[in-house]
Amino acid sequence: MVAAAALIALIAGVLGGTVGIYLERNGAFSDVRLPQTRSESSPPAEGSIAGIASAVLPAVVTLHVSGGGAAGTGTGFVLDDTGYILTNAHVVRPAGASGVIQVTFSSGDTARAEVVGQDSGYDLAVVRVTGVSGLTPVELGDSEAVSVGDPVVAIGAPFDLEGTVTSGIISATERPITAGGEEADGSDISYVNALQTDAPINPGNSGGPLVDVNGRVIGVNSAIRTGDGGVLDGGQSGSVGLGFAIPINQAKDVAEQLINTGRATHPVIGVTLDTGYLGDGARVGSSNGDSAVVPGGPADQAGVEDGDVITAVNGDRVRSGDELIVKIRSHRPGDDLALTVERGGEEIELTVTLGESVSE
Repeated sequence: MVAAAALIALIAGVLGGTVGIYLERNGAFSDVRLPQTRSESSPPAEGSIAGIASAVLPAVVTLHVSGGGAAGTGTGFVLDDTGYILTNAHVVRPAGASGVIQVTFSSGDTARAEVVGQDSGYDLAVVRVTGVSGLTPVELGDSEAVSVGDPVVAIGAPFDLEGTVTSGIISATERPITAGGEEADGSDISYVNALQTDAPINPGNSGGPLVDVNGRVIGVNSAIRTGDGGVLDGGQSGSVGLGFAIPINQAKDVAEQLINTGRATHPVIGVTLDTGYLGDGARVGSSNGDSAVVPGGPADQAGVEDGDVITAVNGDRVRSGDELIVKIRSHRPGDDLALTVERGGEEIELTVTLGESVSE
């Protein structure tokens, strides 16, 4: 019996040792260590999305605006080292005359800002921070040089998520859109001949930069097309890949006016448009019986008459009154425009020199 027990113990020891060695070699009695490739830290490549973001993010700020029982979040970007920041008018609108605008920089530092000037017709505003040093301005590009298919990067704070970077392409240029219109008199409607992009833009991106591959700002992200077909400049709907940006050439011109004078001028032709006209084009007409052409105004001097239907500007088709306003607003006072006009079944060409009105 002793010999049998010893034999069994020997066999068990050998078997147990074999199993133990097997389990040990297969990780049963130790922590699992997974293989991993280590990369050396290096700066992002110039022209890559990472490189663009690294260059532009220090110039992008988040704005928290409150006043009069309203509040909102938007984005802006630094124009120069003296503290001027460009954003959308609808971003700063909740501040009113006595509200608060808090600016948060990419470093996490914050500062109060004051409105220098705003123009709802272009949906642009300039605010300024003071007592802040080391500001990093953006580099402005040329929106006239943008082509459909160009890659772009949008930077902002969608849903208050600061420093969010998205990418896409330019889907279309000179896309006429209108946004706003929350005021009863329609004074806050903005008319934009926009750059269209599929880079995801969401509420909170408003006022942020749309950037080209060289890190230059080519547009100010301002509105999105929602799933129900509406255009929002500050609502809470998400991106469906249809975002719109104000071309930077226009934004630069307006920003300079707001900084220098606190107001911006709008180009006008001096007519009233028939808002009830359902045909193709923009009909010159008044609903109250008054003359629809301002006496002595640009349109009057060009030969435009009551009842004329404007169908094209500089050869570009006009489908509605809003489109006509957008196309006019994309030019400057003093510019000459070629109007194609239908009158009495005939098509005529007229040249109008744009006048100006000053925003209040």
